[in-house]
Amino acid sequence: MKRVFDLLVALGSLIVLSPVLLLLSILIYFKLGAPILFCQTRPGKDGQPFRMWKFRTMLESVDSEGNLLPDAQRITHFGQFLRSTSLDELPELWNVFKGDMSLVGPRPLLMEYLPLYSREQYRRHEVRPGITGWAQVNGRNAISWDEKFRLDVWYVDNRSFWLDLKIMFLTAKKVLVRDGISSEGEATMSRFTGNDNESGR
Repeated sequence: MKRVFDLLVALGSLIVLSPVLLLLSILIYFKLGAPILFCQTRPGKDGQPFRMWKFRTMLESVDSEGNLLPDAQRITHFGQFLRSTSLDELPELWNVFKGDMSLVGPRPLLMEYLPLYSREQYRRHEVRPGITGWAQVNGRNAISWDEKFRLDVWYVDNRSFWLDLKIMFLTAKKVLVRDGISSEGEATMSRFTGNDNESGR
């Protein structure tokens, strides 16, 4: 039922929002340049890698040695607007349509985090990652990594169709008030560097 719901909503949204997707693509091209889309390999269900698509929100600015500048220095006001409204996430509907992701589930993080999780934290990969999730409606980037992972695992243990509907409703509310966009002192969220008392799985 969850997969059928994901498929129907993703396909319908891609069709209905196609004018918005086109308009955003044009604006990104003129404000940030090419490429319009940002693609990165992320871990999906059971930690299997997939290519996740988002709208680009940052400049490709580099330092004197050719290294990318920190996120906070590369993101523009327009890029921040895309993130705060979650418009940058719209291309992930294609990932949902393909089956890489779900509408609701733990957010797909970086591949390099996989060996840093504890056994309990790794359980977030027992389900498909989502465009939004329980952690996103309970703090998003404004909560600690430990709390974020605890909420992700809670979702894995308590997931249901009605919980997904509740999360989608709360997500819409969060987007409207633009709550929890970033953690203190960061453009979005500080990097996860592992657990103090245990590492790996």
